Amino acid sequence: MKALLVVDIQNDFCPGGLLAVKDGDKIIPLVNELMKNYRVVIATQDWHPQNHKSFASNNKGKNPGELINLNGIQQILWPDHCVQRSRGAKFHDKLDLAFITKIFRKGANPEVDSYSAFLENDQKTSTGLAAYLKEIKVNEVHLCGLATDYCVKFSALDSVKAGFKTKVYKDAVRGVELNEGDIEHAFEEMKNAGVEIL
Repeated sequence: MKALLVVDIQNDFCPGGLLAVKDGDKIIPLVNELMKNYRVVIATQDWHPQNHKSFASNNKGKNPGELINLNGIQQILWPDHCVQRSRGAKFHDKLDLAFITKIFRKGANPEVDSYSAFLENDQKTSTGLAAYLKEIKVNEVHLCGLATDYCVKFSALDSVKAGFKTKVYKDAVRGVELNEGDIEHAFEEMKNAGVEIL
């Protein structure tokens, strides 16, 4: 069985949001169409407490884009975004929630960031997604959403590691591109790991 993984289509990652991905909202009509073809549609939701250590505002004298060591993990600092129960953390109004069968939240531990839908950035703490998919007999995961070079990429890589046949819809993702070439490199990295780009 196949599942569609809809990654972080939230207000803060769309134009006008606090960590907006260029044209992030442009993928929503396509994502809504894709969801109609799957019996299992999982959405992920970035869900940070206000005191999250990945926020530059919680690191004195630091700015977004700077790197720090967070509990032994290299961490890029972000503007405050997707704060629990804020408008920015809500799914975009145009995303059709009727097709979503389950929501997995990530990034709730203030001490570790979480890009992947499967594992937090410590590569140890599970979100429970892999176990859930295996329990309902899913063996293939297709991804869409935001952002190509962070949460989509790490989710796709961890999906492969968890033993799922993994595919990414290229037209239904958009990237941050903090540095030129990041999106292209993300696609290369996914392909090299065995992810099929649709």
